[in-house]
Amino acid sequence: MYPFVLFVHNSVRWIVLIAGVLAAGRALIGWFGKKVWIKQDRILGVIFTSSIDVQLLLGLLLYFVLSPITKGAFSDFGAAMNIPEQRFFALEHIFYMLLALVFAHLGSMLPKKVDEAPAKFKRAAIWFSLALVSILVGIPWWRPLFPGL
Repeated sequence: MYPFVLFVHNSVRWIVLIAGVLAAGRALIGWFGKKVWIKQDRILGVIFTSSIDVQLLLGLLLYFVLSPITKGAFSDFGAAMNIPEQRFFALEHIFYMLLALVFAHLGSMLPKKVDEAPAKFKRAAIWFSLALVSILVGIPWWRPLFPGL
């Protein structure tokens, strides 16, 4: 079960990244290009946040149930802080990804609270960009980019 869920989690990351780049990019273009806010702008944000939500569920399943890395870290958390890979997955990865989740949801929610398109795009651009940066920092880039292929 662990290899399958890990494979799906690793695969869904590409959907999250693509959706994040599209949502943040469209928001930045709309903000600086003085565009009109349209339904597709909201939908891009929903796709981004929904993909992060799915990724969170898979990640939590790995984190608390299936991953031998976090199981090992939880058995002796103090010692795990001295092992870079265990520290990364037990602490850093989940921190950055939860931060990204909060940022992405703010990027979807806050534009609804204003009426003017520039303000909508500005809020979406700032929060989606922060989410994307947090995701990029929290990805274990030393692991295979396309595992199982």
